[in-house]
Amino acid sequence: MKVLVINCGSSSLKFTLFDMADKSVLCKGLVERIGMDGTKLTYQAKGQKIEEPLNISAHNEALAPICAKMTDATVGVIKDLSEIKAIGHRVLHGGMEFTQPIKVDEAVKAGIRKCFPLGPLHNPANLGGIEACEENFPGIPNVAVFDTAFHMTMGPEAYLYAIPQEYYKKHGVRKYGFHGTSHKYVYGRVCEFLGLDASKARVISCHLGNGSSLCAVKGGKVVDTTMGLTPLAGLVMGTRSGDIDAAVVTFLQQQENMTPAQVDTLLNKKSGFLGVSGKSSDMRDICSLRAAGDKDATIAYDMFLHRLVHYIGGYYLLLGGVDAILFTGGIGENSYETRADIVAALAPLGVKLDAEANKSRGQEVVISTADSAFKAVVMPTNEELMIAMETARIVEG
Repeated sequence: MKVLVINCGSSSLKFTLFDMADKSVLCKGLVERIGMDGTKLTYQAKGQKIEEPLNISAHNEALAPICAKMTDATVGVIKDLSEIKAIGHRVLHGGMEFTQPIKVDEAVKAGIRKCFPLGPLHNPANLGGIEACEENFPGIPNVAVFDTAFHMTMGPEAYLYAIPQEYYKKHGVRKYGFHGTSHKYVYGRVCEFLGLDASKARVISCHLGNGSSLCAVKGGKVVDTTMGLTPLAGLVMGTRSGDIDAAVVTFLQQQENMTPAQVDTLLNKKSGFLGVSGKSSDMRDICSLRAAGDKDATIAYDMFLHRLVHYIGGYYLLLGGVDAILFTGGIGENSYETRADIVAALAPLGVKLDAEANKSRGQEVVISTADSAFKAVVMPTNEELMIAMETARIVEG
């Protein structure tokens, strides 16, 4: 069974075609700067990488050149589009309505539209990708896989905010959590890798990148996660502030005469590593600046570590101990310096770093010593494969 995975952003369309017989990637690529100058297609297959300019203005127009490449006599990987049996879509926000992946119909599309206020930047683009596929692949089932769905097992003590419940009932104001597809994939994979019983395992999943979140999972069910109503909450991130006293918002509005939109931009796009360091949102730059003695970059790094360890300690107690703590995402998979500092900070919990094992990048590896109280593991994520697996499961029934 061949499954096409689509991830639409506001001005981009990522795609990956899987052969589910062996879960291999047949081709992948990206159309970027849709509706802007410099629109470009990047296509990778058969060991080749092709880049070419495009003259398109909408997501539905982006699919035609993708389809042409996939069926091309030289660089194509299928003879006919009919070989694609299902299309899986990443959808950011499913609200309280969608707790599992689901085959798309008109009611599902209406539900995604209903969540536009909760995911104003992503959900419209995600729905646009679904409708573009309906137009270009008539009769082929589409499946929506929601970033929020994995977290819907949280109890009310974790997902409710301590504000009058009328706002939860009226507007759905609660913690939803994100990166759910990634957290679900790495949880299942780390259980396989370590030989843990997935129905009982206690794991803290650390998805660390430009956007970061932690997730406490017990027996395959989420106990708590760091992101909230939106992806702004929780850890210090590339450009996001993470947790902040809500009164800061009204204070800035009053003192700086800022509009709600300006505060939103400040906290989502101008804060985090970028805001504190004043120089970069990229952890690689922060580490280099810190090594060179930059004080602001050092503060940004220390804030990130402080918040992260704070959450890990809390989740350790909520889970009643852990079998493993895993690191994934761009920082988690590649920044061995950051992993070393995190593990060192967790020494009171009984974990020790295997410095030699920790030198690896982007590989599945245990980075804790054999005598540690639990395993610290690097576990590369694969959200596209998780979406393909969920899609195949739904379509095959």
